Amino acid sequence: MSDQAGPEIILEKRGAAGLITLNRPKALNALTLPMIRAMHEQLRAWESDDAVSRVVIRGAGGRAFCAGGDIRQIYELGRAGRVDETMAFWIGEYQLDAYVKRYPKPYIALIDGVVMGGGVGLSLHGDVRVASENYMFAMPETGIGYFPDVGMTYSLPRLPGRTGTYLAVTGARVGAGDALALGLATHSAKSADFEAIASALAGGEDIESTLAAFEAAAPETGPLVMERSTIDECFSAPSLHDVLGRLDVAASSGASFPAETATLIRSRSPTSVLIAFEQMRRGIELSFEEAMLTEFRLCNRVMNGNDFFEGVRSVIVDKDGAPRWQPATIDAVDPATIAAAFEPLDGPEPSFA
Repeated sequence: MSDQAGPEIILEKRGAAGLITLNRPKALNALTLPMIRAMHEQLRAWESDDAVSRVVIRGAGGRAFCAGGDIRQIYELGRAGRVDETMAFWIGEYQLDAYVKRYPKPYIALIDGVVMGGGVGLSLHGDVRVASENYMFAMPETGIGYFPDVGMTYSLPRLPGRTGTYLAVTGARVGAGDALALGLATHSAKSADFEAIASALAGGEDIESTLAAFEAAAPETGPLVMERSTIDECFSAPSLHDVLGRLDVAASSGASFPAETATLIRSRSPTSVLIAFEQMRRGIELSFEEAMLTEFRLCNRVMNGNDFFEGVRSVIVDKDGAPRWQPATIDAVDPATIAAAFEPLDGPEPSFA
């Protein structure tokens, strides 16, 4: 399937399954607002369809389940002053994520390849997340001047130890082994078996028995498991400044992981990493709906700032890798600015219940 050969999203009823295929492989199945709206509408229809007992979602092309929202399109709309259209995308995406979270029927994500940003929102909040050997998770938003959204304010603080804070602030990538160990994925299977799994689920076979029949050998774990003690020790610090201090101390003995982690954090948007750290602090006390509303407030503030547009310019548009963050350093960010970003907006706010 190619981006030009068919619709951006394929929605079909196959036997007992509602089958969703994200169909923009050349764009790593990045989400557009029409895709979001079509999926939301179809999920509502399947909820009341007694013939559909489960929903299966996958990505076309083999390289990615979904690499997130179509950030370039959002960037261009924002630069053109079409703010209402950019916010319509975010509202639509967040409301879909909240619906997936509370969906009453089993929701199974077959994740082959990259799953980032909006793709995480469409998979992590469902019941079952099957990781292939090609699985690669990341919430890399702090690298483009944004913040980990799509419900990560709720989900990441609830991962074991301080791994969620590490992922939120750094945007680091996670393979299948670490994802299974942390609970980001619930099952593993070979990519070559995904079509057979989808067919078995469409045939109405028991979900757990089907996944057990195709279960792959446990993949090797990576740095999140191997470096758990360092992550928990450093990221349990009360402030991001203190996190960096602990990483620097750990790195002084010659350890590469804390040194690389500190360097990565310092390369990200200072405003974004401070927002992400605060999200993790607050998120553990929030309901899912409260977390989504918090993210909408943050999104509104970030879309009216500098760093998102500068980050996208640097990474996606000009690709020069030299973002000019404002403020340029973590120490230069006013803590009051971070606190204010979490405050309610003026006027009515959307519901995510």
